[in-house]
Amino acid sequence: MSNSSSIPQFLLAVPDRRELQLLHFWLFLAISLAALLANGLILSAVACDHHLHTPMGFFLLNLSLTDLGCICTTVPKAMHNSLWGTRTISYSGCVAQVFLLVFFLAAEFSLLTIMCYDRYVAICKPLHYGTLLGSRACAHMAAAAWATAFLYSLLHTANTFSLPLCQGNALGQFFCEIPHILKLSCSHSGYHREIGLIGVSVCLGLGCFIFIVFSYVQIFRAVLRIPSQQGRHKAFSTCLPHLAVVSLFLSTDVFSYLKPPSISSPSLNLVVSVLYSVVPPALNPFIYSLRNQELKDALRKMMTGCFSGEINCLCSDV
Repeated sequence: MSNSSSIPQFLLAVPDRRELQLLHFWLFLAISLAALLANGLILSAVACDHHLHTPMGFFLLNLSLTDLGCICTTVPKAMHNSLWGTRTISYSGCVAQVFLLVFFLAAEFSLLTIMCYDRYVAICKPLHYGTLLGSRACAHMAAAAWATAFLYSLLHTANTFSLPLCQGNALGQFFCEIPHILKLSCSHSGYHREIGLIGVSVCLGLGCFIFIVFSYVQIFRAVLRIPSQQGRHKAFSTCLPHLAVVSLFLSTDVFSYLKPPSISSPSLNLVVSVLYSVVPPALNPFIYSLRNQELKDALRKMMTGCFSGEINCLCSDV
């Protein structure tokens, strides 16, 4: 029996054929560049445009940070392995990947729950919006989300890598993921302890999900009572991006961890892991920018200002 300290490195899943390796590299490169550009634009727009200095803008900024964190945690190493045809990741690198990915995913779900509360207060209790969601309250909620995610990730990472590993060091995944590490464990007590932690996590996540559903039931009831069609459309347009992001996040995560074993395969596991760890961070900014008029105006103003500045520089040089 060998424990985790005797394993210097893990082996990640990389395609055997060179053509597929290059295809993976270019695919990851395209997705990561799109995610970095889109989230970077949102961060710049929220920071620079005073019209976006609102609770929703503040939480959107935090959400973009979690999206960037998810992309930067898994994709660079996968691109490196695909480009150079290697499979290894160091033990410390694997620990860091697990901790950071769980941290950013937990923070994202917490922030999405808080953003649902923001929409609930804005539509159902508009007269109390400034009181319930002042700058101090928003800062405290964001800090609580990040702190909770940190403790949650620390607990899972410490428990996972305290398990003795005796089933080799090959992970059937392009990044280090807790379920695949648990398959290498030979400790039944530690395995059941981690399963218990996951069960508690599912209960907490289910509680957040119920809160989101209940909030949206109240939101839709309030919106349907708005007399004007234009008012209903405006209210719905502020909720649809958040609802779409929550649906994308939950559907990919739930399918990843609760899919039937009968349909499980290495290739499907790889596709599903990309769906929940890479695709949402790349799509979230586009979902928000398509339906949020203030954000679209801020991005348009920023892009127009940058373009005008370049034209002025070129004219002055001439």
